[in-house]
Amino acid sequence: RVVAGVASLTVPSAAQADVVHNDDVIANFSLCVGNDCANGENFGFDTLRLKENNLRIHFDDTSSSASFPNNDWRIVINDSSNGGANYFAVEDSTAGRQVFRVAAGAPANSLFVDSAGDVGVGTSNPVVELHVVDGDSPTLRLEQNGSSGFTPQTWDIAGNETNFFVRDVTNGSKLPFRIRPNAPTSSLDIGDSCDNASAVCIKNNGDVGMGTSSPDAPFDIEVGSGDADEIISLTRGGTTNPWLIRFQASDESFDIVTGTTVGQEFSLDTAGNLTLLGTITAPSSLSVKKNIERVDSAEVLAKVAAMPFLEWTYKHEDDVRHVGPGAEDFHAAFGLGNSNKHLSPFDTAGVALAAVQGLNTVIEEKEARLTQLEQQNAQLMDRLNALEQAVQTR
Repeated sequence: RVVAGVASLTVPSAAQADVVHNDDVIANFSLCVGNDCANGENFGFDTLRLKENNLRIHFDDTSSSASFPNNDWRIVINDSSNGGANYFAVEDSTAGRQVFRVAAGAPANSLFVDSAGDVGVGTSNPVVELHVVDGDSPTLRLEQNGSSGFTPQTWDIAGNETNFFVRDVTNGSKLPFRIRPNAPTSSLDIGDSCDNASAVCIKNNGDVGMGTSSPDAPFDIEVGSGDADEIISLTRGGTTNPWLIRFQASDESFDIVTGTTVGQEFSLDTAGNLTLLGTITAPSSLSVKKNIERVDSAEVLAKVAAMPFLEWTYKHEDDVRHVGPGAEDFHAAFGLGNSNKHLSPFDTAGVALAAVQGLNTVIEEKEARLTQLEQQNAQLMDRLNALEQAVQTR
């Protein structure tokens, strides 16, 4: 008989016989397979319909030669158990696991691949290779679950109207990396060469540039023109006065200032002149010293007295005069410091103090001798007065 336009062969159910066709089977209309197919089935636009309470399509590859692939696959529709899940799945039947699954109720365009191969998640119009759309913070999660023996760790990459961020889910959902909307082009540029507009450039050799696309040092900062350009501002939480590290364009000096200071706390110009608002303090406690010896102040005084003192102008200065010993002479006389080309202000101050002490000893000796001579002179005067009185009485 013919049912819904499909030729069929009816076999008594008691016989339990299979129907075997030794030729191709062509159905000119729709086909329904399953226990619940009904006589007069309304196919609508369906060409093939599977209809019963357990729906499976099994692909059984019977290849027996080791050189031919023979893995079996199955399309599974829903769980068979009471209270089970509703889904569409592709099962690797040989391995006994589902490798692809779509749960019932998934929203429209949960996964969409367009004609160019672009993949949309939540959109039917992907404009890049992977396009994710969501109403609130579309997110990509990377989860290391420990199945390979490594410590579990989960990261999220997400973006919203506030920022693009990387979230450390495992450790309290901290946000170690964030980019705010409307950040300038190449705010962070990493590569062999950087964009000229880069705010921060990291070269492939590790050099970091701020304000320059060609850093030539491990950390290279360049700022625009101006009378005083603040380079780095350091502010401790709860305070209102930052420390500023800046380059003063007017005299090309490097300064450190505070928000409450009119002048520079620290200034170093291109001539090498260092200016401090306060004092230079160096450790001098006996507790930090070794190989301690007493100094012969008289010997120091003699060396200072014999040392030539000069007046000069540095070659890199104009009309600025200085006075003092040459580093070579000072080092030859005292052997202090680690170079005969430089002088430590602490060594020169120490020599000066020792020389003063030696000079004080000389002065004390002179005063003692002078006191002795005054006493002798007084005694002579007394004797002279006595002789004069004796002559006058005769």
